[in-house]
Amino acid sequence: MGTILIKIEFIRNLFKPIQPSVKEGNKDVVYNGIAPNKKLKNIIHCYWQIKTNKFLDAPYVYRVVSDGCVDIFFNLNNTNESFVMGFCRSYTEFPLGKDFNYFGVRFYPSVFPLIFGISAKSLLDKDQPLKSILPNLDKFISKEIHGNLSKSIQELNDFFISLIDGKQISIDGRFYHALMLILEQNGYLQTEKDLNIGLGSRQLRRLFNYYIGTTPKSFS
Repeated sequence: MGTILIKIEFIRNLFKPIQPSVKEGNKDVVYNGIAPNKKLKNIIHCYWQIKTNKFLDAPYVYRVVSDGCVDIFFNLNNTNESFVMGFCRSYTEFPLGKDFNYFGVRFYPSVFPLIFGISAKSLLDKDQPLKSILPNLDKFISKEIHGNLSKSIQELNDFFISLIDGKQISIDGRFYHALMLILEQNGYLQTEKDLNIGLGSRQLRRLFNYYIGTTPKSFS
């Protein structure tokens, strides 16, 4: 675990993903971000929940902006189906219906491939059933996670802590150097010129496609 935290703690310090909240004054739909256990602070940006307080008059459409993260999400009232969504190059609209209680896990950029060994490129611009990507995690959610918010958060904290505790992971330091440069400059740099880290542009694109899901230029 220490190996992971030492390598990627700069992401949390430099990168603050923000999703749009519900419209101000709308008391019928609420969005909350919840901090994970401190042992996961460099892995998970937040847990999040978007839910209705009453049955709506019209279906609600939630707009998700591109923030570089990978999210796992599911209906907290019916956890038989979970989904994973990777990097999106533009905003995406989700029709949620008139009554819902969705819960999600937002991983920092590069973390999902790092701990699960799944290429972020395979998740680009789409949401798909979690069972087709991580069937064991999908099964855990369907069996152990139910409508109680605080208990669900505790179960997920325990799951992810056990997943990374003592895990030795190989990280390409050149990729993280490039990622750090992009974050330090808030994306305002010429990727071909300013990311001079000892890798050719083709190699760097390959690493970014694996860890982020897109090219350095698109992420910037």
